[in-house]
Amino acid sequence: MEFVDYYKILGLNKDAKDEDIKKAYRKLARKHHPDLNPNDKEAHKKFQQINEANEVLSDPEKRKKYDKYGKDWEHADQFERAAGSRSRNQGNANYEYSGDFGEEDFSEFFSSMFGGGGGRRSSGNVKFRGQDFNAELHIDLEGAYTTHQQTISVNGKNLRITVPAGIENGQKLKLSGHGGPGVNGGPNGDLFITFVIADHPSLKRVGNDLYTTVDIDLYTAVLGGEVTIDTLGGKVKIKVPPETQNGTKIKLKGKGFPLYKKEGEFGDLYITYAIKIPTKLTPREKELFTELSKL
Repeated sequence: MEFVDYYKILGLNKDAKDEDIKKAYRKLARKHHPDLNPNDKEAHKKFQQINEANEVLSDPEKRKKYDKYGKDWEHADQFERAAGSRSRNQGNANYEYSGDFGEEDFSEFFSSMFGGGGGRRSSGNVKFRGQDFNAELHIDLEGAYTTHQQTISVNGKNLRITVPAGIENGQKLKLSGHGGPGVNGGPNGDLFITFVIADHPSLKRVGNDLYTTVDIDLYTAVLGGEVTIDTLGGKVKIKVPPETQNGTKIKLKGKGFPLYKKEGEFGDLYITYAIKIPTKLTPREKELFTELSKL
């Protein structure tokens, strides 16, 4: 008969606190629950081991005896049995206990050290919260600019969701109760949607501000004029002052990206001018540029 390392089964160290034990048990029991792993004998065996580990480590008296004797379990009968409470430290909203395990659900090690089964537990009546689902929704920058609705398919079900303006790349939204079904009457899990926003061909988003480069011809840069640019909010006409230099930056206040869940508030649009040098000049144009160069 081999020693059973209950801490190892729950993935814990020997100095684990009660809350750590509760969290580890809840996570592993849900993962290996027989109702979530039908016809999987290994999962059922693992579930029994997890329950046995929790039976010992969550009971102060059993844990004290286990920690004291450990691998010297054969001499555990020397331990003075405490008559204290066998409270289970319940109160977790995600699972409940009722019924009894039979002795066949416990290892020989447990039976030898603690005298057979005895916890108020049942694999069949444990209530577990359903599994959380994760999904990705791919949209473009224009789609993130305005509030709109989209339909997504998750596990064969179509869900219509509202995409709020100003959503960021990598941001997650939670849809409560749209995850996996609960076990034995437990609540459903949640659905977490991660937004993946594609790069825009001419606009770069940094927070709520937008950055772009606008080409202007040499004559407009020298003499001044107007250019019309496309923004996510529509076309905008701006004035270019005379003698504008290549690389000049300007800011259009409030022409950037909408702030998430702040209606009517926007970031700014930053424009960098790129002056285009004319090509394929005619002889006359070259002559005029030559004359200018001599002035």
